[in-house]
Amino acid sequence: MSANGIGASVRRKEDQRFLTGRGNYTDDINRPGQTHAYILRSPYAHAKIRKIDTSRAEAAPGVVAVFTGKDMAADNVGGLPCGWQIHSRDGEPMKEPGHPPLVVDRVRHVGDQVAVVIAESRSQAKDAAELIEVDYEPLSAIANPKKALDPNAPQVWDEAPGNLCYDWIIGDEAEVDAALKAAHHVTKIELVNNRLVPNAMEPRAAVGEYDRSTGDYTLYTTSQNPHVIRLLMGAFVLQIPEHRLRVVAPDVGGGFGSKIYHYAEEAIVTWASAKVHRPIKWTAERSESFMTDAHGRDHATTAHLAMDKDGKFLALKVETIANMGAYLSTFAPCVPTYLYATLLAGVYTTPKIFANVKAAFTHTVPVDAYRGAGRPEATYLLERIVSQAAREMGLDQAELRRRNFIKREEFPYQTPVALVYDSGDPGGCLDKALKLADYAGFEARRKEAASRGKYRGIGFSTYVEACGIAPSAVVGSLGARAGLYECGQVRVHPTGSVTVFTGTHSHGQGHETTFAQLVAEKLGIPIENVDVVHGDTAKIPFGMGTYGSRSLAVGGVAIDKALDKVITKARKIAAHLLEAAEADIVFEDGEFKVAGTDRKKAFGEISLAAYVPHNYPITELEPGLEETAFFDPLNFSYPGGAHLCEVEIDPDTGVTEVVKFTAVDDFGRVINPMIVEGQVHGGLAQGIGQALLEKCVYDEQGQLLTGSYMDYTMPRADNLPNFTLDTHNVPAPDNPLGVKGCGEVGAIGSPPAVINAVIDALTPLGITDISMPATPDKVWQAIQSARPPLAAE
Repeated sequence: MSANGIGASVRRKEDQRFLTGRGNYTDDINRPGQTHAYILRSPYAHAKIRKIDTSRAEAAPGVVAVFTGKDMAADNVGGLPCGWQIHSRDGEPMKEPGHPPLVVDRVRHVGDQVAVVIAESRSQAKDAAELIEVDYEPLSAIANPKKALDPNAPQVWDEAPGNLCYDWIIGDEAEVDAALKAAHHVTKIELVNNRLVPNAMEPRAAVGEYDRSTGDYTLYTTSQNPHVIRLLMGAFVLQIPEHRLRVVAPDVGGGFGSKIYHYAEEAIVTWASAKVHRPIKWTAERSESFMTDAHGRDHATTAHLAMDKDGKFLALKVETIANMGAYLSTFAPCVPTYLYATLLAGVYTTPKIFANVKAAFTHTVPVDAYRGAGRPEATYLLERIVSQAAREMGLDQAELRRRNFIKREEFPYQTPVALVYDSGDPGGCLDKALKLADYAGFEARRKEAASRGKYRGIGFSTYVEACGIAPSAVVGSLGARAGLYECGQVRVHPTGSVTVFTGTHSHGQGHETTFAQLVAEKLGIPIENVDVVHGDTAKIPFGMGTYGSRSLAVGGVAIDKALDKVITKARKIAAHLLEAAEADIVFEDGEFKVAGTDRKKAFGEISLAAYVPHNYPITELEPGLEETAFFDPLNFSYPGGAHLCEVEIDPDTGVTEVVKFTAVDDFGRVINPMIVEGQVHGGLAQGIGQALLEKCVYDEQGQLLTGSYMDYTMPRADNLPNFTLDTHNVPAPDNPLGVKGCGEVGAIGSPPAVINAVIDALTPLGITDISMPATPDKVWQAIQSARPPLAAE
């Protein structure tokens, strides 16, 4: 391992500009002649629009134009497309209503886009928007997905009777029912995976610009996925040739999934820039982010786990209702199906699994992938029911899991729900976590806490994740409307420095460092000589963005394959310069050598010669040193691990304190341990936040009650302990780099570990269930309900 190569904890190259305030975010971009947009949004969850009068707004100071949905419709602007199609159990395709960027005649959630004001300043646009008169006819609304499926519930869409988007199944229901009937014991659980609001540090923003001289559009946007935005907006919304649209996603301040998707504001400012012949900027206020960014999770599930007398899992039956919101966001349909139900085997050998997912439309903001996307929901369900089963069977939490683990030698492992896990060692991860967490000493700590008047509990979570979202053949067969490969381009400059172009996007993950380490290791050059370019469709051949922990497992491998091509060509050049046969040239430590001799050329000499081809055999060897590769893997990669959480609960206040958290994860081959550790820290913070603090709440009529930080509690540093982290890595065999994802595991493993710990602490009171978030009020109420009444004095 070199000082800056694979396996080294290199400090992040990009942090110098971030920490000194020199980042270049979308709101930092200002174009000559720029105007500003403000979006008028619906105050109603469901209403007809009888009339919109924009005359007073159009006459307001500084206003350039006001547009409504009718203006966009008159220009044949298309709706926002959904990127995934699911078929119901009867073979019928899912209901897929239109999603106009500006609504025409009906709003379907609070915050729905009604009109846009373009003005010389943002404040002028906002002031003018208040002068728009909209004649609404309020209608009944529905926000609860379970109630939305009631036949008498208000209808979100006429073309989706009963508000059912799809009714999807996987597995054999009859076989599972038979196993449940014959089982020694069946554990039942009902739970809700709470709806979350993503809260990136940088709110969404977009700048649209149209060039009348060329007919070209440029969109600067806060996106994790610029090429896909170009594809969707060019082909389906603006309906222009794709090469006429350039999408630039510069520095982006966090995404967590919520910036993968194509949003209405991107289409509005880009289309409107051609109408007013001036660039247009829109930046979301934080309140807009709460009511327009795609939300996460929101499942209601009932599950049954069948076991024999020894606690061996026989069958699992899962019935889930998933909230889609008012419209289908880009990836939404696949989250509760192929990213959730296919992970219901977890790390266990359960032979029979059946899952039924019903997706419901409601009058709420669309829901889509949020950090982990389906995998946290599957792990939460599975690890909650396994812990409950252990309590009901009178078995130790660790022992029940061990009896059902897939053993290391059983990998690759075919699950009953489609996936083939490539590698792993759940038992090894758990053993290491138990030791680090001092599980053997827990009961002594519980007694010590009790002496201080605190309830102490320990919670388990052992998980597996399918990441490296890519295999085009697999995702295509499952309904994806795009291939999910990745592209990498390596340009070697004459002096030997290198620029890497990647189709993935970095919005906090440290790609500029990690990818540079790959190049430095492979070419034997200093990491300072490597630059990484991402986020601009005009510079990068193609790409599918960053999500699902795919950047290294897919994008990194594409770069690695391009590096192989570079070395292959460089070897030909070296053979020519050294007057040796190509087969005799070896490349090591940044030098091309003639085997068995002292003749050699440094990488920099070869790169210079590539661009100075004075005596090349030009019919055999082209000048230049630049290569491109695409990578489409055959399988996902499967990180896994074991998380143990200890909590203490104050019975007088209901406050839960996470006092100890231990995570042992399997990431395959680790490129930069420090960056990986940072990713785990962030994921754990989000998972613990979901478990204890965060919940998006709508009232019965679809009004958003948690629309600001005054109502929606984000985790802070003082809510978190010092984490104990380690790895137990098994390289990914189907991945040339041997890597697995790390960005989502913290958010996947921690919620069930925390809630299982809370329940473990309260079990002596007879409490067997606490829903997320386990807020102080909820916990205190549970304690009061469980305590025996005080005797009358």
